[in-house]
Amino acid sequence: MRVVVSGLGAVTAAGVGRTALAEALERGRVPRTEIDRSEGFHGAGFPRRAGLVPTRAFPQWIPPLEARRLSPPSRFAVVAARTALEDAGIERPEEPDPATAVSLGTAFGPSSWTQGLLDQIFGEGPQAASPVLFTESVANAPAGRVALACRAAGANHTFSQGEASALLAVARGADEIVHGGAERALAGATDEMTPLLHAILHRFGALAEGEEEPQPFGAGRDGFLAAEGAAVALLEREETAAERGARPLATLRAWITAFDPTASRAGWGRGAATLAAGLRGELERAGVALDSIDLVLSGASGSRAGDRLEAEVLAALWPSGPRPAVLAPKALTGEYGGAFLAAALLLASGAPAWLPKIPVDPALDVTPFAGSWETPPRRTLVTSLASGGAAAWLVLDRPA
Repeated sequence: MRVVVSGLGAVTAAGVGRTALAEALERGRVPRTEIDRSEGFHGAGFPRRAGLVPTRAFPQWIPPLEARRLSPPSRFAVVAARTALEDAGIERPEEPDPATAVSLGTAFGPSSWTQGLLDQIFGEGPQAASPVLFTESVANAPAGRVALACRAAGANHTFSQGEASALLAVARGADEIVHGGAERALAGATDEMTPLLHAILHRFGALAEGEEEPQPFGAGRDGFLAAEGAAVALLEREETAAERGARPLATLRAWITAFDPTASRAGWGRGAATLAAGLRGELERAGVALDSIDLVLSGASGSRAGDRLEAEVLAALWPSGPRPAVLAPKALTGEYGGAFLAAALLLASGAPAWLPKIPVDPALDVTPFAGSWETPPRRTLVTSLASGGAAAWLVLDRPA
């Protein structure tokens, strides 16, 4: 059984919908926005920009009365899910549909509502805690909201594994379909970037400084661009999509997950050889030859240790001989919020992109592709390694 991506919804700094993101990738510029510094979390010299969602586009997809009850990640996810269904040509069912599963990833969950809840508890005491804020302060709130909004009554999963969350969610959604748990799945990721979270990320040395432009695999990389938003893919059986006359963006040829035990709770591991060996074995079991991969869409973001691990895994996977071109979309999309997943699906389906040319770190055995991608890839490997040890990969085939 083959699983295809027959619809894609995206809420990113470029706007709502996959077309807005595709146009931004082709231009080579995804908007950056000044972070709100009025609460005083940012000190002098802190990074000032992030990939923030322009909320003015929401009313078309989510009425204000509904939106006011949802945290930002839930709003992003609901809009992305609704646009994914529309993109796939599927109408919202009249009754709850147990054949539709939901699988979402999030790195931080509803940060703003969690912050608001804690402000109430610490400021006025536990009796002041709002039940409305509480229900939206948990990581699985967006997945639940998507299920309600789309009447998806099947299995409901949430993954909170940092940078690998989006690909882990897609892998789980594909598993649900292959093993008969669902006929279709809404799978993706959602996150918000609050001023407090942005400031904390900088205090941990995670954000790009200076001109605040991330340099994946770059010699001068010093961190990533923080971003928010959501991406949701509609997954279903290939034959089901064909019966509806849908033209898929991509076929999920394989989905693979792993864990690097050398990683600390919040740090990057050094288990590149083990990860590469496990990935190679799973690719062989899936019938995917390394020389059939035309393109690697790497999750490298500009992180010093994270990019090093990405490069080491790719070098161990292809220890000799020609390697496919390597693209790092997070140079444009930033980290978190699902835009990387949406960009990967668009690029794997043949959408053009223009990525900045970055001086490569000579200590990394990788040469990232830069410029325009003129020949659409037939087969793409998408990689996501996370601090904390999680790892996930997708193999995407472009439809003939």
